[in-house]
Amino acid sequence: MSILQTQLMMFIIIAIGFLITKKGIFSVKARADVTDIVLYVVLPCNIFSSFSKDISPEVLRQCGIVLLVSTCMHIFYTLLSKVLYIRIKPGRREVMQYGTIISNSGFMGLPVIASVFGQTGMLYGSIVLIPLRVFMWTAGLSLFTSTATKEKVRTVATHPCIWAVILGFVYLLVPVTLPDFITGTISTVGNCTTTLSMLVVGSLLSGVDLKSVIDKDCFYYSFLRLIAIPAVVFAVLLLLKVDPLVTGVAVLASAMPAATVTAMLAEKYGRDAQFASKMLFVSTVLSLVTLPVIARVMTALLPVP
Repeated sequence: MSILQTQLMMFIIIAIGFLITKKGIFSVKARADVTDIVLYVVLPCNIFSSFSKDISPEVLRQCGIVLLVSTCMHIFYTLLSKVLYIRIKPGRREVMQYGTIISNSGFMGLPVIASVFGQTGMLYGSIVLIPLRVFMWTAGLSLFTSTATKEKVRTVATHPCIWAVILGFVYLLVPVTLPDFITGTISTVGNCTTTLSMLVVGSLLSGVDLKSVIDKDCFYYSFLRLIAIPAVVFAVLLLLKVDPLVTGVAVLASAMPAATVTAMLAEKYGRDAQFASKMLFVSTVLSLVTLPVIARVMTALLPVP
């Protein structure tokens, strides 16, 4: 019920974002500004606040495993994207490939993971974002443009979410404790992640023509992204006997819908932006059903403390 209530809360906030955009209260420019605020301020605060001083050495060791698992997952996604959409027409194909490599683990993933697996799950989810950000601006972006390697490296190296993880680890290792008013401020700002992220998702979905969302390619992509890929990830991690909490976080992260940035990149680089919006809409709406089911399966099958 807790998982379902969290999803229903997210759905309501998405609906609010949808409505206020339709009414002209939340403009396209405002959405772009809020997206930047989330990516460059709110989400980094959320990530940093998950690095608590009382984290055990065992949890730190598991963070290394999470990083390795997430890296392997994104390599797997990249290879899959090269073979799954061969028959899809150009323009639409790149959108589906990008959506396979890069999911919405940042915007939707962390709130869902935190609601299911708590603060430690949030920490592991933050580690998952490191390979995601790297692949987002390398293998992912290369589908739309031939950006120079130096520019890709600079983009990844300067991303606030990456630095939030680095500073979080530094904070754990140094014998310094920040005063409560600072940690409280960081935590308060970070707690805005879910609300602002879901408002942006709802706003993006408002631009979709609901009459045109019945598209077999959208449903094909959604089946792969929301069901098939998480099933494969779960089976492999279970076979390898990876830590249950690490497995649960990794599977939930793999079950996220298309990233909100997919539609933005498609529009910017002249791909099928309308299809990207539809794909985002369909996969996000369907995830409101699939995510609680997958989360329930994870909590039922995995002996997570």
